[in-house]
Amino acid sequence: MPEKTSYQQLQPEERLTIASLHLQGSSMRAMARILGRSPGTISRELMRNSSSVGYASVPAAALSSARRSASRRPAKLCLQSVCWRIVLTLLEWKWSPQQISGTLKRIYPTDSTQHVSHETIYTAIYAQPRGELRRQLLTRCAKPASHPNNAS
Repeated sequence: MPEKTSYQQLQPEERLTIASLHLQGSSMRAMARILGRSPGTISRELMRNSSSVGYASVPAAALSSARRSASRRPAKLCLQSVCWRIVLTLLEWKWSPQQISGTLKRIYPTDSTQHVSHETIYTAIYAQPRGELRRQLLTRCAKPASHPNNAS
């Protein structure tokens, strides 16, 4: 069975090499051999990131980066959203993320933009810098300290 390789983004140095080799008229297979990449990788890079005047490494990197960031879904709980303010308020009232998630679904049954899972809430909390909100959540989830009985 062939060895599975992990995909790596092209590095700026590789894009510079592709640009200079392309300018010299090298074939895609020759470029791939020099870079230790698949010919398909070189073909896709030239096809996606070439302009009408040719291929240039800096604009190619910018185009590639723009495509990657455009493909990401926006976060449901951004800091300015109404939903985040509701979640924050309920967390301050010592509600659990599971309770908040269920309540939001009951309050807004038809507005799916206001529905967030408890995992999303946890992710948003842990994305915050270490502060009061995180401390409150960890304190709420911590087990109470046990005290031995002083039986005589």
